[in-house]
Amino acid sequence: MNNLHKRLLLLLLTTFPVTGWTLSSDREQPMLIEADRAELDDAKGISIYRGNVRVTQGTLLLTGEVMTVYNKGDEVQKVIMEGTPATYRQRPDNKDQDVRARALHMEYFTNPEKIVLTKQAEVEQEGNVLRSERIVYDVPLDRVNAGTTEPDERVRITIQPKPGKPPEVKDAPPASP
Repeated sequence: MNNLHKRLLLLLLTTFPVTGWTLSSDREQPMLIEADRAELDDAKGISIYRGNVRVTQGTLLLTGEVMTVYNKGDEVQKVIMEGTPATYRQRPDNKDQDVRARALHMEYFTNPEKIVLTKQAEVEQEGNVLRSERIVYDVPLDRVNAGTTEPDERVRITIQPKPGKPPEVKDAPPASP
């Protein structure tokens, strides 16, 4: 197996494996990486994919203009996807709808495992939307932290009402004669 095949296999095993956001069977599916160009530098441990980058694996779909993968030895350290915007879509286990994320800059770190979305970041699931200039997802803790220290950059969250029975309407009191 040559270095290119090893690198693609490593990418297959480690690209955005967010347990709370993913369908567990996706990791067992083949990964397809498409781009207009690819630069693979084994000596530096950097792979760069440019132009209409598209990564698919099961229900996972990542898109962007440039994806950079940083390796140390045989381990992926970090993956960066940039676009206008870069996008992420994947179906979580036991859900009927995909999780969707978009940002101008997405970073996935393996140690500690986290995803950082910056610049016009947005995550949407089941109609609920989180928007911020920075969203950090701590994978092992399944914890989200959003916001920056800039005074004009606010976190915006839209939460849909839970489906259920309609509210009861009480009968109006009888009219007085």
